[in-house]
Amino acid sequence: MQHPEGTIEALLTEERRYPPPDGFSERANVTDPGIYRRADTDLEEFWATAARDLDWFKPWDRVLEWNVPWAKWFVGGELNVAYNCVDRHAHTWRKTKAAIIWEGEPGDTRVLTYWDLYREINRAAVALQALGVRKGDRVALYMPMIPELPIAMLACARLGAPHSVVFGGFSPEALRDRINDCEAKVVVTADAGYRRGGLVPLKENVDQALKEGSCAEHVVVVRRAGPAAREVAMQAGRDVWWHDLMAEHDGAVVEPETVDAEHPLYILYTSGTTGKPKGVLHTSGGYLTGTMLTTKWIFDLKDDDVYWCTADIGWVTGHSYIVYGPLANGASTVMYEGTPDYPDKDRFWHIVAKYGVTILYTAPTAIRTFMRWGMEYPQRHDLTSLRLLGTVGEPINPEAWVWYHEHIGGGRCPVVDTWWQTETGMILISPLPAVTTLKPGSATLALPGVDADIVDEQGNSVGMGRGGYLVLKKPWPAMLRTIWGDPDRYVQNYWSRFPGMYFTGAAHAEMLTATSGSWGVSTTC
Repeated sequence: MQHPEGTIEALLTEERRYPPPDGFSERANVTDPGIYRRADTDLEEFWATAARDLDWFKPWDRVLEWNVPWAKWFVGGELNVAYNCVDRHAHTWRKTKAAIIWEGEPGDTRVLTYWDLYREINRAAVALQALGVRKGDRVALYMPMIPELPIAMLACARLGAPHSVVFGGFSPEALRDRINDCEAKVVVTADAGYRRGGLVPLKENVDQALKEGSCAEHVVVVRRAGPAAREVAMQAGRDVWWHDLMAEHDGAVVEPETVDAEHPLYILYTSGTTGKPKGVLHTSGGYLTGTMLTTKWIFDLKDDDVYWCTADIGWVTGHSYIVYGPLANGASTVMYEGTPDYPDKDRFWHIVAKYGVTILYTAPTAIRTFMRWGMEYPQRHDLTSLRLLGTVGEPINPEAWVWYHEHIGGGRCPVVDTWWQTETGMILISPLPAVTTLKPGSATLALPGVDADIVDEQGNSVGMGRGGYLVLKKPWPAMLRTIWGDPDRYVQNYWSRFPGMYFTGAAHAEMLTATSGSWGVSTTC
């Protein structure tokens, strides 16, 4: 019986399989299927081994302290996230390697080496200090996809000041709620950001968000659009231009703040189905361990790769897989400011060909849109630099998966479909490209070191091929630690439905067992 495309029945009866391509495993970062067994045998040693790839100022005393639902990873360890993402590369042969390859929607470009990034982050950190930002203070970032955004994020991390990035498409009201909830001391924004040839008035939105009073003491404004934007109002004593502030601290260096592994790195708000947005809190040591390892393993990341995650940094995917995961690995990561259809529907493929992108990580919604637009647009460009493809953000239907594999990857690129959430911080379910036989529409197996299961209403495992609720039975390093300012809500939302298990909120027939090799999972990424 033929089932309609996009139904759960079609996924269950999907018979196409794609083993690792010939020659791919020869250079792959992970080639041994036994890694799953070893992780199950000694979970703490598995994650400790991963964490040792970071530079620690002080080693941890204990890998995991687990008092359900409260986790502490790498207890007693001390490090700095910005140091691990920038300093340790900027003082090696990677000094002149491209860290961020940026293209703006109008076509302007910038390439920042690791040394460039090191200098800019130091200047920005000293500038924030001059505005009174200290360890533990929160900084809100409401910005377009420009290099100053990751620079500001890493400057905050250098100071031990948790940042809260607010997606530039959010309204002044949504911005106000987030600024006030985390009690941000400083807001960093831009005069405007480009969107399909138009301008989003970011500074005006900030002014509206703050007009009824706020804890924010200063607003720092990047001049992005310049003369193209309407003249922005600058409030004396509160507002300052980014370029003026940075010029005051040219050449400045600030030592990275030593922070505990459990020190807050960032707060990212995810909209709940009811009530106010939830401020998901991620900490330093465990989060960076999880994002660094998954970037290296799932995307098979190498030093000569040009890696592009097409997400916006306003979402968790951009935090984990544009900024922290790739930079911790010393990668060259591409940032693009605009949309895939401006000035024409081949913009993504233009960027892939222009920069020789080797790894592309994008959303199924985008892939289905590309399918509708037709092959005319990718066929304008040479996409042979690509060697691995990824998907994120929602389930991908088998036909979109196959189209992506054949027409973008040329039939030679593994497709790693990934499942995770804002709350999980890192990818939890995904193929390992040199180990896993791929099935279109399936994210396949939980990663080594991740204990996922499907349970029924009573919390019992349902077995192969049956629907139920997706849960996580053991802690993982990048997991959220709490909801900012509301620990009771954290317990109620994630740990009360099935005591002792993290409830992902994903349910019903879309949920299939990992052992069946088929996941169709909803996500908040």
